[in-house]
Amino acid sequence: MDSQKFMEIIDFAIEREKEAVKFYHHLLEHTRFFDMKEVLREFEMMERGHISVLENMKKKQVGDLVAPKVETLQIGDYLVAPPTLDNLDYQDILIVGMKREELSMKLYTDLASDFNEPEMQQVFEKLASEEAKHKLRFERLYDQEVLKEN
Repeated sequence: MDSQKFMEIIDFAIEREKEAVKFYHHLLEHTRFFDMKEVLREFEMMERGHISVLENMKKKQVGDLVAPKVETLQIGDYLVAPPTLDNLDYQDILIVGMKREELSMKLYTDLASDFNEPEMQQVFEKLASEEAKHKLRFERLYDQEVLKEN
């Protein structure tokens, strides 16, 4: 892959992570649930970390990355996100988070399969693994807080 194409892909991924930071920050500012504020703040910081990883890739400071296999409860696979981000209740925030992380995970999985270079595949596999962990965190909260009540 030529270097210009590589930089375009990395820039695209950086923009996606910046959108995720804004997304979680927006939810953080608008939620009325104290426990969820802490979770959203943590997710915002993790997405900022992904930006750093991607920016280091642009400088060719990739390093050795391990992408562990992450379990899934598959809860998010069967839920539908609310149509808007207005007036979300606790359950809606969890669903929106699951769906967003699932899409990011799929994006990075697809990008990993587009590269022939093992180093680049590792980076995107690692990012996909991180997004899978985020999804799992939302699924566990959903399981503990929403499903246990039903």
